[in-house]
Parts: sequence; C-alpha cells; structure tokens
Amino acid sequence: MQEMVINNLTSPAILFFILGIIAALVKSDLKLPTGLNESLSIYLLIAIGMKGGIELAEHSFHELVRPLVGTLSLGIIIPIITFAVCRRLGIDRKNATGIAATYGSVSIVTFGAALAFVEQANIAYESYMSAFVVLLESPAIIVSLVILKLLESRSYKQEMVYRFSATSVYGPIIKEGLFGKSVFLMVGSLLVGLIGGDRALTVVKPLFIDLYPSVLVLFLLGMGLTAGKQLAAVRKYGVKLLALGILLPPVYGFLGVVIGYYSGLSFGGTILLSVLAASASYIAAPAAMRASVPEANPAIYLGMALGLTFPFNLTIGMPLYYEMAKWFY
Repeated sequence: MQEMVINNLTSPAILFFILGIIAALVKSDLKLPTGLNESLSIYLLIAIGMKGGIELAEHSFHELVRPLVGTLSLGIIIPIITFAVCRRLGIDRKNATGIAATYGSVSIVTFGAALAFVEQANIAYESYMSAFVVLLESPAIIVSLVILKLLESRSYKQEMVYRFSATSVYGPIIKEGLFGKSVFLMVGSLLVGLIGGDRALTVVKPLFIDLYPSVLVLFLLGMGLTAGKQLAAVRKYGVKLLALGILLPPVYGFLGVVIGYYSGLSFGGTILLSVLAASASYIAAPAAMRASVPEANPAIYLGMALGLTFPFNLTIGMPLYYEMAKWFY
C-alpha cells in the first residue's frame, strides 16, 4: 500500500491539489480567474457524462441490473446511516440533513481522479461506471430531505398537510434533486453519449477524453485553494466534525467494496464504486441544501466535504480502497 500511496501523492494532479492547499494556508494571493472554476466544472460534468453514455450504449440492460441495484442501495443506505450518526452525536436535524445529503451524494471530481488513478495503475474496470455517478447524485439528496420532512411532520402534526403538499415540499426536493445544474448537465451528457454511441466518440474524443487528465490538473489546483480555506472554517466546529470528515470515508469506502463485489463488478469497478461511496458532494448536494434547508450551515457540510473528506480521498483514500478491494479479489 505504501508504494500505491506514494505513486498517488506524486501524480501531477494530486501535487497541484496539494499546491493549492498550501497556497491557501500561507495566504498566497494565487487564485484562478473568475468563472474558470465554473467552466472547468462544466467540462468535467460533460466529459464524465459523455464517456458513461457512450460506453453504456455497448451493454445490455441484463448486464447492468445487479450493479444498478447495488449502486442505488448505496444512495439510500449512506444518507440514512449518516443522519443517524450525526443525530447520535448531538448535531441538530437541519445540519444532520446537510451532512447526510453531502456524504450520500458524490464528488464528481473525486470520481474523475479515481478514473485517472485506476488507469495509471493499468487496472481494468467496467466502462459504464461513469454512468453510475448520475445514479448516486440524486437519491441521497431526496432521501435526506424526506427524512427531515418526516421528522418535522412528527413534531409539528398540525402543519402536516402544509408540509407535505406537493408545492411546499416535494416540488423543491424533486427540482433540486433531479434538475439541479450538475445533475441535469451530467444526465443530459450521458443521454447524448448513449444516443450518439460511437458516432459521438469521434467528435468528443479530442476535447473531452484526450485532454481530460490535463484539465483535471488545473481544476484540482483550484479545488486545493478552496479546500485550504474550508479546512480553516471547519476547525471551529470541534473534534466531532473533524472526526466524521475523516472516519466516514473509509467506512463507506468499505461498504462500497462489499456492494461492488456482490454486485458482480470487476476489481477496478469495485475500486471506483468504493470511491463513489466514500466521496462527498460539494456541488449538487450543497446547492440542494441551500434551496431546501437554508437553516443548515454550509460551513459545516461544505467544510467537511472540501476541507477534510476531499483531501483524504485524493491522497490516502484511493490507495486504501484499492487495498480493501484486494481482500475480496
């Protein structure tokens, strides 16, 4: 494992991420141009979605049933466990919901780095794994919000009718969970790749496949700058949150390995699913929380995701999940 960790830490993408963190911690005036982060996010969403769609077109539904069920089960189980743990630790409902949605959903960039990780290690994986990112984006957000509304209705029965009306609760939940910009763009790109198939590949390969590793390096530099700032913010909220941000990823990573193995995925596919399970969203879930649970503190769930879990997964997590997967294969 030591060699795998060193190889991962010395890859250009991770080194630039660490460089960004250092720049933030020493208060350098380094920053990416305004709007570039958003542009790079759009690029990554399209690249991952298109690749997943093109590869998905080559597989029958029968091949996908078990992995699909396994992936969806992660999107339901993880937010429920996270919410329960947070409440057990004394975190209020609103912030517990924010953390549950964040950790139940996925980090697109962590998955992108995981793809680079397995490819660099020459590990074969199911080509349709990119499509499963979409499956894990929305369920956790919806499950977390529904848990909160169920608990609120129990506490405030006189408001039950209001709280469960389609316009006041489920409308916003569905809108943010299914039509938030990151989910919408990735699903749309996946459908374009699925419909276009090999014809689409010749068009998108030069920009969205060949240049992907280089663009990821630039994006991770910006993410390092953001993570360094969030790390300082999350320290204010005590040891419990610091521990959660570090301990949840390996637990969920192992859960991803188990489900990947019993879903019939290959060694490489199981590693990727474990990374998805261990990651925490900082795009789709926070956007949904800001709209649906404005009382939840973004510094907590976003700080944990970006300041703790994201760096952990990029540096130590991926080699760790690789070793976990070896226990089964």
